[in-house]
Amino acid sequence: MTIRNLTRREFLRDTAATGGAVAVAGQASLGDALAAPPPVADRKPELHQVTIRLNGTDQQLRIDPRTTLLDLLREHLHLTGTKKGCDMGACGACTVLLDGKRVNACLLLAARLDHREVQTIEGLANGEELHPLQAAFIEHDGFQCGYCTPGQIMSAAGLLNEGRPTDERSIREWMSGNICRCGAYPNIVTAIRQASGRA
Repeated sequence: MTIRNLTRREFLRDTAATGGAVAVAGQASLGDALAAPPPVADRKPELHQVTIRLNGTDQQLRIDPRTTLLDLLREHLHLTGTKKGCDMGACGACTVLLDGKRVNACLLLAARLDHREVQTIEGLANGEELHPLQAAFIEHDGFQCGYCTPGQIMSAAGLLNEGRPTDERSIREWMSGNICRCGAYPNIVTAIRQASGRA
């Protein structure tokens, strides 16, 4: 094998020629790929049959298995009291009760909740009679803009259902998953303490 001694000018010329050929070949391959995209399946996912007991009433539904509980409530059943905040389970705006316990509706697939019981803010009052938490939030102005309020109230309802301690420090700890951008936390704590009967 003979090794050729190249001048700097020859080396740069040969390198540029090789690089240009590779770039042209790469563009041709990319162009072919863009011109003929792979076929995309146009069929919709098979709908899933689910029965959810929602605010005391059985709802028989056929849903896309990818539908979250939050989207089911808001987009399909038009129960817009449950709010969409971060959509990642971090803010608590979508808190509802599942079998009496607090959950973030944005993190749950509705198709997995067959024969489970879901309670939303719309189902908390007893007819025209407000739940004690709702009344306490109004009395103590436990909201400002009000966007987080349904999630705060449902989380507080879960806290009381779970038998958590209701001193101020414990309430702050157990409600820490619910964020209020307006900073109404002191009034929220007072409202929860009153509703718990220990204020």
